[in-house]
Amino acid sequence: MNRNLQSAPLIGPNVKVWLASNSERRKVMLEPLFPHLHQSGVPDVDETPPIGSVDHQVLTICKRKAHAISNFNDVQVTVVSDTMISDPDDHSLSMGKPADAAEAAMMLHRLSGRRHQVWSATGIHFMGKWTYFCEFALVEFPNFSDEVLLDLIQSGSWKGKAGGYDLHGAMGEHARLVDGSESVVLGLAQSAMEMLEQLSQVN
Repeated sequence: MNRNLQSAPLIGPNVKVWLASNSERRKVMLEPLFPHLHQSGVPDVDETPPIGSVDHQVLTICKRKAHAISNFNDVQVTVVSDTMISDPDDHSLSMGKPADAAEAAMMLHRLSGRRHQVWSATGIHFMGKWTYFCEFALVEFPNFSDEVLLDLIQSGSWKGKAGGYDLHGAMGEHARLVDGSESVVLGLAQSAMEMLEQLSQVN
């Protein structure tokens, strides 16, 4: 075990953790580790993707969120994260969050019957420094009938979700995780989850 973690005070399930994200899925993943989790997003962050590969794009935006934080509000651990979906035809293009139902339908139609990469970049601020993780998972969709596509849109689970879907929402009965970790698809890099699990277990 890392000696810094062994000697650090106030580390364990009662540590003060700030999830600097409004994502409900990220909150659900972290609350079992940190029952006193504080959640609030970072406002006014430029989430315009830069030029480059999707892993570069998602990591850049994650770091923008981290750099936008100037006051850590007396918490011991701060978590930022960003998730993007790679266009199945061009891995240099990303698919972000749909602005409305029509855009969500276009995204899901594009992903229908295909495999795609989901990228999550997560930053953890602990003991005065940021550590970043960036990982992808591979997800496969069946061919959606018009009826299924309509149900997915009407469910509203596309709102605020990269690619227009929520793996633990209406899409759960259709999508298949081919490779990688489910946590990546839900919004947190698996290596970041492992670090946070380690921090939650240190007394």
